[in-house]
Amino acid sequence: MRAKPLVSIRNISMKYQSPEGEIEALKNVSLDIYEGEFISIVGPSGCGKSTLLNIIAGLIEPSEGEVLINDKIVCRPTDMVGYMPQRDQLFEWRNIWKNVILGLEIQKNLNEQTVNFTRKLLRDYGLFEFRHKYPSQLSGGMRQRVALIRTLAINPDILLLDEAFSALDYQTRLIVTDEVKQIINKENKTAILVTHDLAEAISMADKVVVLSKRPGTIKNTYTIQLTCDVKTPIGCREAPEFREYFNKIWRDLDVHV
Repeated sequence: MRAKPLVSIRNISMKYQSPEGEIEALKNVSLDIYEGEFISIVGPSGCGKSTLLNIIAGLIEPSEGEVLINDKIVCRPTDMVGYMPQRDQLFEWRNIWKNVILGLEIQKNLNEQTVNFTRKLLRDYGLFEFRHKYPSQLSGGMRQRVALIRTLAINPDILLLDEAFSALDYQTRLIVTDEVKQIINKENKTAILVTHDLAEAISMADKVVVLSKRPGTIKNTYTIQLTCDVKTPIGCREAPEFREYFNKIWRDLDVHV
């Protein structure tokens, strides 16, 4: 018998008011996410992918439906969820150490235990020697690692990644996705990634959820099973099944269908 889902998205719909009238962003979206899963969400621009992440994070309330985390209804931001947006949003006037402890300061949870945990993260992932540097002194890939460690420092159970790598150049993006996936696996986190990059979605995820054009509904869900020697996002792209998944999802995303 399978364990209960860590995240349960139940019949979520979202409507906005605009000068042109009511806009329906999401319609009747339901999805269960289990502990340790990595889920990618793809779909046409404007289909409500980021809106869904904001609802899971408790940043906005849906028009209909509910999200439960550990059987508790989400109605406000929770310490169980860490959010990593498209831009690293590092403060240029704070050094790397001051940036990674920012969430702990906001939560008023800066103590010996959390400080030691954050130092360990910096050491484990090759950034401890850069703790006194400033963001402008780091490469784009290193900045993104700092942003991830800042998110991990509050020790959330769930990571939400909203186009988290799209600001990077292609080569750096490949390297960083490999690093991030390894960190997420090592820290045993559940992750939900929103991305426009199908190769990224397939190579990183256990499941890919395809949303339709607006209003976003779940058009298809793929359980990703790749046979590859190196279980990294770069290595997974060499799997013989990779192209088949890519072509199927590409057809699903045809907005004219």
